[in-house]
Amino acid sequence: MANSNGRGGLLSAGGILSIITGAFELIAGGLIAALTTLSIPFWHPEFPFAPGFWGSFGIAGIPKWILIVGITLAVLGIIAIVGGISAVRRKSFGLSLAGAICALLPFNILGLLAVIFVSVARREFVTEF
Repeated sequence: MANSNGRGGLLSAGGILSIITGAFELIAGGLIAALTTLSIPFWHPEFPFAPGFWGSFGIAGIPKWILIVGITLAVLGIIAIVGGISAVRRKSFGLSLAGAICALLPFNILGLLAVIFVSVARREFVTEF
C-alpha cells in the first residue's frame, strides 16, 4: 500500500530493521573486540556443560579467534547500518539489499524481515539513467 506521496512502508520498515539490527551487531562486535583486546575475561574458562573444553584449545589461542569474530560482527553491523540508511533514502537497491543481508548473517528474525521487506519493495528505488 502506498502513502499519499507514492511510497510504501515496506522499504522504510526494512531499512529501519536493518539499522536496528546493524546497531546491535556493531555494539556487540565492538564490545567483544574491546574486551578481548583488553584481556578482560567475559566468559568462564570452564563451562559447566562442557568441562575440559577450553583445555583442548589452550587459552592462548582463544582471544585471537574471538577478536576476529568481534571485528567481523562490527563490520557487518556497519554495512547493515549504511544499507538501512540507503533503503530509507531510496538511493541504491544493491547497497540496501547488501545491508539487509549483513543484518541477516548472524541469523535473526529482524534481519530476515529486513531482507524480505527490501526485496519486495524493489520498485520503490529511484532509477537514474
